[in-house]
Amino acid sequence: MVSISSSDPIILFDIASGPPIRPYAPNPWKARYALNFKRANFVTKWVDLADVKATRQSLGIDPVRFFDNGEPFFTLPIMTDPSSNKLVGDSFDIAVYLDEKYPDAPSLFRNSIGLYAAFNAHIDSILPIGAPLCSESFPFNPETAEKSKAEFCRRAGLKSWDDMILRGEARRQVMDQFQVALGGVAKYFRFSDGPFIGGKEPDYADIIIGGWLMMYSQTLPREWPEIRAWHGGLWGRLHDGLEPYRGTW
Repeated sequence: MVSISSSDPIILFDIASGPPIRPYAPNPWKARYALNFKRANFVTKWVDLADVKATRQSLGIDPVRFFDNGEPFFTLPIMTDPSSNKLVGDSFDIAVYLDEKYPDAPSLFRNSIGLYAAFNAHIDSILPIGAPLCSESFPFNPETAEKSKAEFCRRAGLKSWDDMILRGEARRQVMDQFQVALGGVAKYFRFSDGPFIGGKEPDYADIIIGGWLMMYSQTLPREWPEIRAWHGGLWGRLHDGLEPYRGTW
C-alpha cells in the first residue's frame, strides 16, 4: 500500500511510450482526461510497458481485466491519492472517485453512473476493432521493445512481431470494419448539436470515446487523418473538442 504525505499531489501511473515520452494508451487517457476535467492537482508516474505487471503487483492492486482464457491482464492506469491513502486501479473507478472528491468542479456524470458504466463497457467492446492496425507504429521504448513484443506475440499465439503487422488488403479490410463499427457509435450523436454527445459541453461519455481516439491519433499516423474525417468529421470534432482537457505531461 502506497502512503504519501497529504501535501503531495495525486499520482497517475501511466504507460510510457518510447522517447519522447507521451501518453498513448486509451484507459490511462480516460483517467488523464477525467483528472484535468476535474481540475485536479496531479503528476504522472511513467511506467515502462515491460514493468506494468510488476508495478501493479507491487502496489497490491488486483487486475480488473482478463484475457478470454481467464489469464489476468495487468495494465494501467492506477491512481494514488495521498490525501486519503486511496489506491484506485481502474479508469472508470478513478472517474467515480474524482467526481466525489471534487463536487465543486463540473460533474463527469450528468445521469446515472450505472448508465455510464454500461456505455463504457459497450464502447470498450467496439473501439478496439481498430487496434490491430496499431502494431505497425506502436510507440515502444527501444530499450525494452523486444521483451514487450515477445509478450504480445505470446498472448496472440504468433511467432514474431512481423506477424502482428497488417499490410495491404488485410489492413484495408480492418479499416473498413472499423469505419462500419464507428458508424454505429456515430448514431448516438444524431440528437446532439455537438461536438459532444450531449451537446456543447463534455462529460464522461465523451471521455470514454476520447481515450480511444487519443490512442489512434498517437499510433496511426497514416490513417488518423482519414479516421478523423469519417462520418462527416464527427471524430475529429470530438477529438479537438477535448483538447482543453489534455493538459501537459
